[in-house]
Amino acid sequence: MPDTSPIRAVLFDLDGTLYHQAPLRTAMVLELALLPLRRRSVSAARREVRAVAVFRRVREELREAPHERPLERLQYELAAERAGVDVERMEEWVRDWIQRRPLRHLARCRRRGLDALLDGLAARGLRAGIFSDHPVASKLEALGVAGRFDPLLCATDPEIDAFKPDPRGFLRACALWDLEPHEVLYVGDRAEVDAEGAARAGMACALIGRSPTLQRRGDQAAAPGRLLAVSSFSELLDDVDRAGP
Repeated sequence: MPDTSPIRAVLFDLDGTLYHQAPLRTAMVLELALLPLRRRSVSAARREVRAVAVFRRVREELREAPHERPLERLQYELAAERAGVDVERMEEWVRDWIQRRPLRHLARCRRRGLDALLDGLAARGLRAGIFSDHPVASKLEALGVAGRFDPLLCATDPEIDAFKPDPRGFLRACALWDLEPHEVLYVGDRAEVDAEGAARAGMACALIGRSPTLQRRGDQAAAPGRLLAVSSFSELLDDVDRAGP
């Protein structure tokens, strides 16, 4: 086992980590299929769907792109320009399809064992926080775990202003906890943004729902920059125990 400080806090991604993405995407596809009826116009529905897709692509492009304007506004302005719509309409559509509509489906998509994991971390005296590329408060409430994480960080917060895999959000959590990065384990679901960002910050990362062949395993605990694969939250708690005091 590497000679490292014990894990004292666990920082979580949210989307695809605390809940399963596949059933949510299926539910949203069904909602999108009904959009022409709701808008009473196929062309209007297509324009709305295309605009949201453009927004998603712009955010991915902004992960590594330098920027002078705050991301909170820049993401909407660039997407609106590319989609040929005004910024206010882009914001309205994005908040509807990405922030509001998914909430009604999240409870039945949440990963099994989430409450037991959070109870286990608390019983061990370990702090739990969230760092996501998207706003988190309403999603945590929909998942039934509001109040169980602190801090709640979003990449577009003024103090961060950087999407993953930039390390600023990871390091912001460390600063608020007064912990060193090697004392924090990040839990996510995307190697290219979650694991890469954690590694840049000097944290270990566990990818939930990934094949154990990704990395492993044996009796080795989380170490800075190390990438673990866990199939469940109970397995994650086992890894935290291996890295514990």
